[in-house]
Amino acid sequence: VVPPKIGRNRADDMGREQPKEKRTGGDFAAATRRSGASAALGHMVEHRLPTTGLPPAAGPRRHSRRPRRRCRLLLPPTFALALLSLAYLSFSSHASLPFHPIHQGPMNRENVGKGMDKRDKRNTTVKENISMTIDKSEPFIKGRKKKSYGPCEIEFLPSVDNLVEPADYNNFTQFLLKYILTEGHLIGNGIFEPLFAGHQSLQEREETYYAKNQSLHCGFVEGPEGYPSSGFDLDEHDRAYMATCRVVVSSCIFGGSDYLRRPTKSRIGSYSKKNVCFIMFLDELTLTTLSSEGHIPDENGSIGLWRIVVVKNLPYKDMRRAGKVPKLLAHRLFPSALYSIWLDSKLRLHADPMLIIEYFLWRKKAEYAISVHYDRTCVWEEVLQNKRLNKYNHTAIDEQFYFYQSDGLVKFNASGHDPVLPSYVPEGSFIVRAHTPMSNLFSCLWFNEVNRFTSRDQLSFAYTYLKLRRMNAGRNFQLNMFKDCERRAVAKLFHHRANGTTDPPPKNLRTDKNHSSMPS
Repeated sequence: VVPPKIGRNRADDMGREQPKEKRTGGDFAAATRRSGASAALGHMVEHRLPTTGLPPAAGPRRHSRRPRRRCRLLLPPTFALALLSLAYLSFSSHASLPFHPIHQGPMNRENVGKGMDKRDKRNTTVKENISMTIDKSEPFIKGRKKKSYGPCEIEFLPSVDNLVEPADYNNFTQFLLKYILTEGHLIGNGIFEPLFAGHQSLQEREETYYAKNQSLHCGFVEGPEGYPSSGFDLDEHDRAYMATCRVVVSSCIFGGSDYLRRPTKSRIGSYSKKNVCFIMFLDELTLTTLSSEGHIPDENGSIGLWRIVVVKNLPYKDMRRAGKVPKLLAHRLFPSALYSIWLDSKLRLHADPMLIIEYFLWRKKAEYAISVHYDRTCVWEEVLQNKRLNKYNHTAIDEQFYFYQSDGLVKFNASGHDPVLPSYVPEGSFIVRAHTPMSNLFSCLWFNEVNRFTSRDQLSFAYTYLKLRRMNAGRNFQLNMFKDCERRAVAKLFHHRANGTTDPPPKNLRTDKNHSSMPS
C-alpha cells in the first residue's frame, strides 16, 4: 500500500493547470532529470515538505518576463529601420555598391571601372541620338552661368582727314544687274495680285544665283497699269533727297516696335555730319508714338542727325519682314550710293561712319561686312532657338529648313581644313556694304529668300552665300565676317520694346516648280 502524498507541491498543480505552455530548453532538461531520478528510485516513497515560496526551478521563468517585454518594445522600430535601410540601398544609384544592377558577382575595383565605362557609353549613345533636342548654347537655362559679352578694341584711324578710297579697292567681279519693275498677268491665273517682291518661280529663282548680266526680282515690283501699288510708298521729296546720297547710314522702326536712338554726336566727325545721309524709316504709327514721347521732327524733317522718312502702305503685315526692305535693299532705295551702313533700331551708332567703312571694307578688301553671331555658329542651332523662343511659326521654319537641306545645306564644321565662313549664323543687326554688283546680287538673293520663306534672315544667310559661291566658281564675293565684339565697339546695344507675338507663316510660301511669272 502506497501512503498518500503529504503537502502536495503547488508548482506541480500549476504545471498541470498549464499544459499548453511552451517549454524552453532548460525546462525540458529539468524534466528529463526528474524522470530519470524517479525511475532510479523505483518504488521509493516521495516525502515532500510543505513550502511557502516557489521552488527554485520556477524562479527563472517569472523573472524572464521583464526582458521579454523590453524585446517586444524594441523589435518594431528595429525592424522598421532595417526595412528603410534595405529600401535605400536597393534604390540607391551609387555605383560602388555590390548589388547595384550593373554589378554581377563580387564587387571589386575592376568591376566598378567596367560598370562605369558601360554607363558612360550608354549616356554618350543617348546624347548622340537626341543631340539636337537640347541646345547647349541656350543662355537662359536655369542654373547655368550666363555668359558675358563686351566690346573689344578697334584700331580706327585717328581722323577722317585726308581719307581716300584705295586705288585698287574696286577690283571686284563686274557684271550688269537690272531689276524687274512691273509684272503682267500670269498665264493660267485669272486673278492677279501685285506683290512687292513679284511672282518668282523656283526656276527663275535658280537662274538668278548666277553672277551674270541679268534682270531679276529684287523688290519694288508693280502690277500692270491701273493696279494698286505693291507697297513701300515714299514722298517724292524724300525720294529726291535719297537719290543724292553717296554714303548712307540707315535704320527703321515699324509698328512702334522700338525707341528712337540717336547716334552719338561727339563720335561723329564734321565731315560725316555734312556728307553722310542719316535716314530713319518710320511708318505713321511709329511717328505718332515717338511724337507722343517728345521726338518731334524739326522744320527740316530731322530728329537729331536722323532725317525722318515716313513709309506708307507697308508691303507686309509682318513688321519684321517689312523691316527687311530697308535692311537688305539699300542699293534700291539709294540708287546713287557707293556705301551704306545698316543699323538695327536696337543699336546706337558710336563711331564715325567713314572710319567704319575704312576699317571693315577698305582695310579688309571686302565688299560686304557682317558680324558673326555672339553665341551660335550652326543653322541647326538657330532653328532650335527660333522654335524654343517662338520667334516664328514652327511649320514655316521646318519647311524652309528641310528645303535648304535638300539643296545641300550641311552643318557648320569649324574643324575643317579651310572653313568657308567663320560661322553660318550672323548677327545681322549691323551691316557695312559697298554697292558693287556682287554685293547687290547677294542682297537681292537674300531678300528673295526672306520673302519666300520666313522673315528670320539668320536662317537663310548661310544658304544664300554658300549657294552663290557654289554656282560661281572663280567669281569671288569678298565677304568679311568680323568678330561680334567689334560690332559692340561701334554700336551700343539696347533692348527692343516688349513684343511677345508670334508671326504667322507667309501667305506667299511657294516651293512648287510650276509657278512662273511673265515680267513685262
